Amino acid sequence: MLKVEKDIYDVVIIGAGMSGLVCGCYLAKAGMQVLIAEQHFKPGGYCTSFKRQNFTFDAAAHSFGGYREDGIVRKVFNDLEISKRLKITRYDPSDIIITPDYKISFWADLDKTINDFQRAFPDESHKISDFFHFLIQPTPQFLAQTRSWTFNNLLDKYFKNDKLKAILSFPLFGNGGLPPSLMSSFIGVKIFREFLLDGGYYPEAGMQTLPNVLAERFKEFGGELRLSCPVKKIRVNVDKVMGVDLENDGFIQSKQVVSNCDARQTFLKLLGKKIVNENLLNKIQRMTPSPSMFILYLGVNQNFDKLPNPGINVWFLSQYNLDNAYLSVQKGDLNNLGRYMVHVLPDNKSVLAFLNVSFKNKKYWDDNKKKFSESFLNVIEKNTIPELSKNLVHCEAATPHTLYRYTLNYKGAAYGWASIPSQLADSDFKKPSFIQGLYITGHWSTQGLGISGVIYLGYDTANLIIKRMTKRYGIIET
Repeated sequence: MLKVEKDIYDVVIIGAGMSGLVCGCYLAKAGMQVLIAEQHFKPGGYCTSFKRQNFTFDAAAHSFGGYREDGIVRKVFNDLEISKRLKITRYDPSDIIITPDYKISFWADLDKTINDFQRAFPDESHKISDFFHFLIQPTPQFLAQTRSWTFNNLLDKYFKNDKLKAILSFPLFGNGGLPPSLMSSFIGVKIFREFLLDGGYYPEAGMQTLPNVLAERFKEFGGELRLSCPVKKIRVNVDKVMGVDLENDGFIQSKQVVSNCDARQTFLKLLGKKIVNENLLNKIQRMTPSPSMFILYLGVNQNFDKLPNPGINVWFLSQYNLDNAYLSVQKGDLNNLGRYMVHVLPDNKSVLAFLNVSFKNKKYWDDNKKKFSESFLNVIEKNTIPELSKNLVHCEAATPHTLYRYTLNYKGAAYGWASIPSQLADSDFKKPSFIQGLYITGHWSTQGLGISGVIYLGYDTANLIIKRMTKRYGIIET
């Protein structure tokens, strides 16, 4: 173990989201002195839960993937020895897509999923099988060669039917905020592989269980977690990280700093424009964040029997042109809400429903929140849950400003930077070259999104730090 003085850490991690917690666990397990500073009063970021009356709601994350035997989430939970502390259920099907013409499910059994699509689109039968088997085992060479492709380019390689392409793309639109014409094919394949073909996993007692167990394990490894502890500044001497200034606890010295928070906050506020080089500042100003979300939290009568089956993500799409749907998101169109997801929690009385929206200003949402909620409820009642309004016990909504308030994500972005090809895997957002000892992890790193994606990034960032610290300071206890 590296010997350190009191209040001098090997690593300070800014943000106790899933990526920061995973990174912290691996580093503390390796024998490093690690502090995680989180501005919220609970860990988890978007992966948190809260209670209202007798209802428990998940704030934003509704399920996760990557938990198959060789999946990254299973590996990390096994490495950290927390699998036995979690009771994980896989709901099957994990996702159902409903349109005016089709109802298609994603099953745990790949062949069953393929058969569902083939029955709906018999003319594309052979290509459907080829496409899904490609998603299970995409070659690194192909992904490298198609780095500049959109997901639409990939779909066009296989299919002609526009309705089929829209149905295949809609869960990506929901989980990444972009239509296939804009989304990176690499990210689209990752979402399919990790969220849809290996999705539907849910922890007993809600999503908050995941960060809570990771936080507990982090402390057992010797890590220190400070909640309600905002970071004001990342301190730098010449071109090397020296530590951080905490809002209430002053300066904390550290050899390395990992930022698991909003990228603009990291570079423009915590570091500051005098530290960040001009090229990166210009790049940040040009970059596009992902859309945000409008979320309804609905509590219904216990005896209400018209809910969808619990644990399943039910996607409703009223029309097949996702580019038009995206334009509606950008415009804040209150009349085009037929593009949403509904998820009934396992208690069979708590419901989360969301759709992608743009940020707008606070006055816009103050003026329109009630109207938007009522319109969204009406659309859900008409298309997914009949008689919903008569059986409501509790209803509240989160706007993009709500998401910003709790996470400080720029414009309430739901998925970090928008996953367009030009913003994919930018090294400046993983290990900035102009400052020694600074690392970026989480969905602002341009290299992954969703729970499985940010868990992988936490694992990968920790491994990178352990290798560099071992090389510089000698053997670290593992």
